[in-house]
Amino acid sequence: MQITNQRRMAASILSKREGRTVGVHRVWIHPDYIDQISSAVQKEDIRELIDEGVIKARPIKGTSRGRARKADIQRAKGRRVGHGSRKGSKKSRTPKKEKWMKTIRAQRRVLKDFRDGGTLDRSQYRYYYRKAKGGSYRSIAHMRANIELDGISIGGDE
Repeated sequence: MQITNQRRMAASILSKREGRTVGVHRVWIHPDYIDQISSAVQKEDIRELIDEGVIKARPIKGTSRGRARKADIQRAKGRRVGHGSRKGSKKSRTPKKEKWMKTIRAQRRVLKDFRDGGTLDRSQYRYYYRKAKGGSYRSIAHMRANIELDGISIGGDE
């Protein structure tokens, strides 16, 4: 029993009703009513069967985002960043400028705290600010060590 024509007609009717294309493979036909469907040769007969619920359009299958969401959560925690997941060089993943901005801003923040706290006076602050700008210090710890070498005591370490 061939019902290819009926399937094709049902697809075109369902496409108009849904407002988007329904292919012949998305047309579901109730297995108990195949004899009735094979005798339906006009579009009006197919419309009646669709209204009765004998012929329906299957839902569109999508791609599940569940796994992607789980991976995103893990990436937010800092996972999945090993050598196998990297596509750019170290410099492209965090450019030189970004690295510099991060260190200099931190150093300047600490220098301002020292100035506001009274550890450094204005001229000393300017001196260490310029040294930091020139790239003399690798990190805050390196800067603190250099300040202490110059005889300025920094509280909070004892």
